[in-house]
Amino acid sequence: MKKTLIVLGVLVVLVVIILLAGPFYIVHEGEQAVVVRLGRIVDVETEAGLKFKTPFIDNVVTYSAKILSWDGDAKRMPTAEQQFIWVDTTARWRIEDPRKFYTTINTMNAAANRLDGIIDSAVRTIISRNSIEEAVRNSNIINEVTVIDEITQSTGQDIDEAEIEENLDLISEDETQKTVEIGRLALSNRMLEAAQATVDDFGIELIDVVIRQIRYSDDLTESVYERMITERNRIAQFYRALGEGQKQRLLGELENQKRSILSEAYRQAEEIKGSADAQAAQIYSQSYSQNTGFFNFWRSIESYRRTIPGFEKVLSTELDYFQYLDSPQGR
Repeated sequence: MKKTLIVLGVLVVLVVIILLAGPFYIVHEGEQAVVVRLGRIVDVETEAGLKFKTPFIDNVVTYSAKILSWDGDAKRMPTAEQQFIWVDTTARWRIEDPRKFYTTINTMNAAANRLDGIIDSAVRTIISRNSIEEAVRNSNIINEVTVIDEITQSTGQDIDEAEIEENLDLISEDETQKTVEIGRLALSNRMLEAAQATVDDFGIELIDVVIRQIRYSDDLTESVYERMITERNRIAQFYRALGEGQKQRLLGELENQKRSILSEAYRQAEEIKGSADAQAAQIYSQSYSQNTGFFNFWRSIESYRRTIPGFEKVLSTELDYFQYLDSPQGR
């Protein structure tokens, strides 16, 4: 009986020790675990729940099963034209194969350091193979807006296309934006492909690599500002030439309207003058028929009044023209 109690006591102590050693462990939601026995992986748990391990000899390493973010520092790197820009990238990743991740990298800090080198290298390689336009822009929508559309939107007026084309030579062809064949989004995808080929060996899956920000270097910024100023000056000159053309067109229309108004006024004046002359002739005819002598006398007096002040020489009154000045009939 005494031996039985001793055996039971030993068993109870062993059970307590085993329980204290932790034969069970919990994999929480959003986690995955690697069970290591004496340095060798014996199990990988990717489902949440209560799990069993061998006490004393099994060690459980847990990793996040969630999508994680990687934020790199902005790096100065050259483009295909050897123009230096600052590129700031970010990425999302997750541990796809915990077994491979444990054997190659082991810790999250080591994974972050490894991603720094891999992603930075991929970004630098892709940026250096492409032009700055490919890195900055994602489409050619800037080239789809025609000069006519831009001017119409800025002035709020419909302008004759022929008038615009007459002044297009003022805008240099160099000012036209270069066509983007790949674009920023496609470059990001290429960075993802280049980096993914390397991180596959570490059990990591890259979800995406995104160019968060691109900033020009100081020397390139100055060059861009100068180009912007030159471009704006050319466009301003274009607008001035276009405005001068509209001015001349409006002046021409005003001149045509002026001539039309003067022509109509002259026609009406001639009609009125003709009507007045006809009335005057009728009055003269009536006056002549009523008193021929007085009519001739009055016409002569009117003629004297108009002509004599303009004579610069002395004329004889014996002329028939002056019959009413000196003749007895005139008196």
